[in-house]
Amino acid sequence: MSEKLQKVLARTGLGSRRELETWIADGRVSVNGQVATLGDRVEPEDTIRVDGRIIPVKAEEDVIRRVIVYHKPAGEVCSRNDPQGRPTVFDNLPRLQGLRWVQVGRLDINTTGLMLFTTDGELAHRLMHPSNGFVREYAVRVHGDLTDAKRQALLDGVLLEDGVSRFESIEDAGGAEEGANRWYKVSLTGGKYREVRRLFQSQDLEVARLIRIRFGDLTLPSDLRLGRWKELTAEEIKPLTDRVDLKGKKYTGLYGRARLRHQRGNKPPRKPRRNPYRR
Repeated sequence: MSEKLQKVLARTGLGSRRELETWIADGRVSVNGQVATLGDRVEPEDTIRVDGRIIPVKAEEDVIRRVIVYHKPAGEVCSRNDPQGRPTVFDNLPRLQGLRWVQVGRLDINTTGLMLFTTDGELAHRLMHPSNGFVREYAVRVHGDLTDAKRQALLDGVLLEDGVSRFESIEDAGGAEEGANRWYKVSLTGGKYREVRRLFQSQDLEVARLIRIRFGDLTLPSDLRLGRWKELTAEEIKPLTDRVDLKGKKYTGLYGRARLRHQRGNKPPRKPRRNPYRR
């Protein structure tokens, strides 16, 4: 049974499925010497190359699955390399041998707060996928008057350039009644580009500060300073993998099944059963 090429590559930690699909479309990936195309599927015996380099593929149970929480400061871009030479979110992450950190979603350059990184590209893909419904919560300081009508519009849904978006909840979080700025806690399940800022802008409100404080059940640790990271334990990672049905069971997936067949092939064949009804 074959698997999608980008899914197999994602398990190696080269990147998320979305990123690897771009690599395939750009002609950087080949299978058995032929340039791969989107939609290709691979078998265990296939040779996969990226930029001419053979990529050793892994069974799901062999994936080294690490996850860290990072407290992103303002001024860092969510890119591995920035043409303008600005600092990136990868600059402060722990160094890896033979693996790469894959970011789970993005925050714009002026947004601070919680980001997740993992060595498992397939896990990153599933955490970002809208079908899994992970709630993102933000603390936001807004300049302007959020009237009851505007609040209801943001909860009901607003048509933006790339579709309808809405907040799941809006909670008051402090600020003087007569002041021009007030703090709110907002939550949403989407992950569109600058979605929180654009939602408020649709109601003629300006976002002065934006901090992501929660992703799913993970909250930004109060003692985690800007620019620092914290690695999750296996017990903390398990709810994430369970939520996206990524359990890493033994002998699952294309390469796990191939290994199991290989191991069975080394055993002596079973003796055929005798049919009790045959004389």
